[in-house]
Amino acid sequence: MASKAAPAKKVVAKKAAPKKSSVITTKSQILAALAATGEISKKQASTVYDALLTIAYVGAKLPKGIVLPGLGKLIKVKRPARMGRNPATGATIKIPAKTVVKFRVAKAAKDQILK
Repeated sequence: MASKAAPAKKVVAKKAAPKKSSVITTKSQILAALAATGEISKKQASTVYDALLTIAYVGAKLPKGIVLPGLGKLIKVKRPARMGRNPATGATIKIPAKTVVKFRVAKAAKDQILK
């Protein structure tokens, strides 16, 4: 005997931040999460993301770098020339000076990540 099931109720889903268990590892996943959280289209999220990257790149070239509040500081640092050692032969070599990019994580980000 087959019994009739009650009609399914419509469930209205709230748009919220992605679940903590989901792992966001690609640009498209980041854009989808931004779009869902901000209730904007993926194209608009892509524009915002690209603008943020441009601001970060330009800011990193400044002498003081750029601070991304709650995330960290992106800064360009000059490393001096130094003496090193070739691990294969043990010979002393001169390592030339170079400029590198460093990211210093903000305390708020550390606290959230390490709790």
